[in-house]
Amino acid sequence: MLENAWTLLFIILMINVAYVSLFTLRMILTLKGIRYGAAVVGMAEITIYVTGLGLVLDNMTSVLHVMAYALGFGIGVIVGMKIEEKLALGYIAVNVITKEYEPDIPNQLRDKGYGVTNWIAYGREGERMMMEILTSRKSERDLFATVKSLDPKAFIISHEPKNFHGGFWVKGVRR
Repeated sequence: MLENAWTLLFIILMINVAYVSLFTLRMILTLKGIRYGAAVVGMAEITIYVTGLGLVLDNMTSVLHVMAYALGFGIGVIVGMKIEEKLALGYIAVNVITKEYEPDIPNQLRDKGYGVTNWIAYGREGERMMMEILTSRKSERDLFATVKSLDPKAFIISHEPKNFHGGFWVKGVRR
């Protein structure tokens, strides 16, 4: 009998880990505009959710079942975030400001395949070089490491563009 109780706790925990992970994945797909993928993931998500909730509601006599459900939810958030990191869907726009007014920096980035637009900017302490770089999210860490190796004091900020049109990258994206 005790073995069945532990099995049920484990099942409730794992169902909620799966549910929340799928929820996170569905939200990402929805935000990225991948409609049909989000719909398929949503169908699996709701099936798992109803099953898990049913098990918890049928066994409300034990606080351990509710705790397993809550723990599964928390673990599912972490697993969902890890899945999102691994998928790294989409693109990021990276702005780099460097004191090193060196034309070689944009060219070294271009040689690595990054689309770079650069211009002179003016900061509190004078002239700076400003660069706008668009890259896939999968390449984000490599780009940051490359920029830091070229100028360890560079100011780097990134954001996720929703839409873009024209330029160097559009040709590559369409491929």
